[in-house]
Amino acid sequence: MAESVTVRAPCSTANLGPGFDVFGLALDAYYDQIQLKKEGTGIKIQSFDSIPIELEKNSAGLVIKEMARKFKIKTGLVLKIKKGVPTGFGMGSSAASAAAAAVAFDVLFKLKLDSNSLVQYAGMGEMASAGSVHYDNVAASVLGGFVVVRTNPLDVIRATPPKDLILCIAIPKILVPQKKTEVSRKALPKQVKLSDHVKNLSNASALTAGFMKKDVSLIGSSINDIIVEPARKHMIPGFDKVKKNALDAGAMGVTISGAGPSVISFTSISANPKRIADAMKKGFAAAGIECTTVICKPSKGASVV
Repeated sequence: MAESVTVRAPCSTANLGPGFDVFGLALDAYYDQIQLKKEGTGIKIQSFDSIPIELEKNSAGLVIKEMARKFKIKTGLVLKIKKGVPTGFGMGSSAASAAAAAVAFDVLFKLKLDSNSLVQYAGMGEMASAGSVHYDNVAASVLGGFVVVRTNPLDVIRATPPKDLILCIAIPKILVPQKKTEVSRKALPKQVKLSDHVKNLSNASALTAGFMKKDVSLIGSSINDIIVEPARKHMIPGFDKVKKNALDAGAMGVTISGAGPSVISFTSISANPKRIADAMKKGFAAAGIECTTVICKPSKGASVV
């Protein structure tokens, strides 16, 4: 039996506009890497990155703790975490670690868990960062591609994105609050108008159809959220300008990546992604904010290195 396994998992974007807490998309931009090793006693976390190393406060640590308890594993474990996903910017940083941890545990102990079970265990890690369990980012990081998450019981539907889909992400250099996901959830309305719900539902349905039909323009035109985005955009300086600039430069759809503050544009390989990324950077600059831009494709899921 292998005494050590190393797994890397991609960053992701959640919601994709109208699919709040339901849609996720793995991104080939940044990756977290986890090495899980049988060693010593208890469970220990090691990392050179500035992340919590207490089990309960670390998304990967929480996953390993829960899986060890569930499968009655008494072996000592050392968890080495190498962060590649920017923390707190709406790109599923905690989810990437949690996804890699769940897959590493599954491989190390030859559990051969099905995809829903892996996502379920990975989702437990979100308690550490978000204060609640949600599966959109972890499902994308575990399985790759585009995911639709149903809960009670958990059921994740996966689709392979179209080959010509390109994402342009603008990551602003701003201070983000501790427990940012929790803070951004408090900004959401407690009630929504039925007509707004229907509009979001129609866009979410069309977006799913776009992924199933491999139709980039349908995906782009469906990235339209009139419930969550308006409630959160005040937390992102210059958001309206960034969005307008991206659309003017040829983006098919623009929205907040996850809980933000990153902004993500959806476009085709036949468009000019660099022009869109530069336009987004200028939008943030108009608000006095520097930003990093990334142009990427969708990614495959967590994999053994």
